[in-house]
Amino acid sequence: MIIVPIKEGENIERALKKFKRKFEKTGTMRELRARQAFTKPSIVNREQKKKAIYIAQLQREEE
Repeated sequence: MIIVPIKEGENIERALKKFKRKFEKTGTMRELRARQAFTKPSIVNREQKKKAIYIAQLQREEE
């Protein structure tokens, strides 16, 4: 459960913004969308490898 402490006199818009940020960080919506359709483990592994290669390539270019 996400708890957003609100100080006395704090704007409700700011509290909503904090809530949305915390909610996004938990990854709940991302997980929900991923669970809507089944993806084979081989495809998941392939995508993870592609992402790792891409990140490694970016790091090599930085150096």
